[in-house]
Amino acid sequence: MKWYFGVAVAIVAMSSLTTPSVAQTFKVQKFSIGGEGGTDYLTAEPGTGRVFVSRGTHVMVLDGIKGTVIGDIPETPSTHGIALVPAANHGFTTNRGDSTVTMFDLKTLAVVKKIKVAVGGLDGIMYDDFTNRVILTNHSKPGTAVAIDPVSGAITGQAELEDTAPEGAASDGKGKLFVNNEGKNTIQVLDAKEMKVLSSWPLDSLDGPTGIAYDRTTDRIFTGCGKTSAVLNALTGKIVATIKNGDGVDALGWDPSEKLIYLPAGRDSSVTIVHEDSPDTYTTVATVATARGAKTISVDPVKHVAYLFQPTYGPPPADAKPDPSGRRARGPVTGAFLYVISH
Repeated sequence: MKWYFGVAVAIVAMSSLTTPSVAQTFKVQKFSIGGEGGTDYLTAEPGTGRVFVSRGTHVMVLDGIKGTVIGDIPETPSTHGIALVPAANHGFTTNRGDSTVTMFDLKTLAVVKKIKVAVGGLDGIMYDDFTNRVILTNHSKPGTAVAIDPVSGAITGQAELEDTAPEGAASDGKGKLFVNNEGKNTIQVLDAKEMKVLSSWPLDSLDGPTGIAYDRTTDRIFTGCGKTSAVLNALTGKIVATIKNGDGVDALGWDPSEKLIYLPAGRDSSVTIVHEDSPDTYTTVATVATARGAKTISVDPVKHVAYLFQPTYGPPPADAKPDPSGRRARGPVTGAFLYVISH
């Protein structure tokens, strides 16, 4: 059964700025989706309303406007991320369970091939338009960034990173990639064509960088961290602003035409929405309530809508033990919900 409702949002008071932002009111719709499996990343397809959601062993395709299931990509064991390349009519999923990338047809959702990635630890994934390649960021030992041709599916490059837990990556569209290293609290800069590390930028006292985005009009990098996120000048590597947000950020959303940054906090059940007033000035315009655990987000920059997805869980069995990473065991999935933020 599908249902939704709007929830009120809290508008955070803004300080007086040279170029003040206008406070904005955001609406949240909540759709009951159901289905099996946990989740990690989700990806909104620009302009179509389709949302691709990782569900553990499969990828669920949703109509984000109606809140309905419209397709499914099976056999993606321990899937984490999804990247879309419309020009090649291909999508890609990272499957940590069997260390493969599933390449699928964007129109039909049919699987085209499974690409074996020997380094293992598959996690983040994005598309770099400068080199026309899909970039994987892998929790391997050592961490790696791997490049894949979006037409053939061939692996065309690899870089060794300084951390075993690289998270999100972003492109400046001019030949550089920027990778968040969660364990080392750094951003590494890569030559996108050569897949060669150029430099490493420390994030000072900031903790656990995960989500990342790049504003190509101002050459600013947005890096989502625990409780306090940062803005860096991509030409110098210097932190030019910090942003207070909730705890438990694992991705961030960026709407370039509206100049809005979305920071989801899974531990605090909220999304902090921030406006870029100028390259070095940022104003929090709203804090929106979502759900505990909702830590990843994807923005449709055409429809100007942000999406989050979060399952709910029953109690774990009495004899359940933490997983190898130390996280407490979860019970069975009892529901799953899509959250749609608009204004």
